[in-house]
Amino acid sequence: MTATTRIGVAGATGRMGREVIAAVADRDDCEVAFAVNREPDGETVDGETVDPAAEFGSLLAAHEPQAVIDFTGPESAIEYVRACADADAKVAFVTGTTGFDDDQLDALEHAAAEIPVLHAPNFARGVQALVNVVGDAVQSLPGYDVELVETHHNAKRDAPSGTANRLLDEVEANGEFGERAHGREGEAPREAGEIGVHALRAGDITGEHEILLAGNHEEVRLTHRAEDRGVFAAGAVDAAAWIAGRKAGSYDFADVIDE
Repeated sequence: MTATTRIGVAGATGRMGREVIAAVADRDDCEVAFAVNREPDGETVDGETVDPAAEFGSLLAAHEPQAVIDFTGPESAIEYVRACADADAKVAFVTGTTGFDDDQLDALEHAAAEIPVLHAPNFARGVQALVNVVGDAVQSLPGYDVELVETHHNAKRDAPSGTANRLLDEVEANGEFGERAHGREGEAPREAGEIGVHALRAGDITGEHEILLAGNHEEVRLTHRAEDRGVFAAGAVDAAAWIAGRKAGSYDFADVIDE
């Protein structure tokens, strides 16, 4: 029989937390160990009782999950990963939270010395495929102008998105570029080597990222469009099932896909 991965869910009443609980329920090899939220108000999500986030540490001890999935905010994510690292059982931590500052990223790395930590700005398999091909496109088209446009729902907090920054890192690693130009206003002719970055926020759009490479009287557009948040939740559950029981260290969603 396949072992069941017990998963704790942080931010359970948020958009992604609900999707994660639903994604776990769709699998025979995973189950929700517990679910927490800052202000649960006695709420349940798909039959799962949501406990106060303040009880997170005691819930780790009582329910012994193999992994925790987090889609919350930078500050709360760091609190959760520290608790997982401090727990007697050393619980693996998977987070799709974005917008971390340098100190918070250092805190994730510090926790990874004690537990397996997987941080990914996007858990869609298609986005990972896009990351894989962007570098090749940039290398194949030296000197072409590069622009990135990303679109999300109107409640998205960070701009550019974590996925956009991951794609931009890949562009910069594979070509000779200067500054990132975030939007343009007034007289703003394109500077040599700059990368144009544009963040759109509107309605309830799940997520879209497009990279434009233009030059030599031609253009190439590489686009990923997520039509349902469930794709991110399913990927995060894949990651949690994969990372449970692994040795301490920092992991990426590409590790899950590659294996």
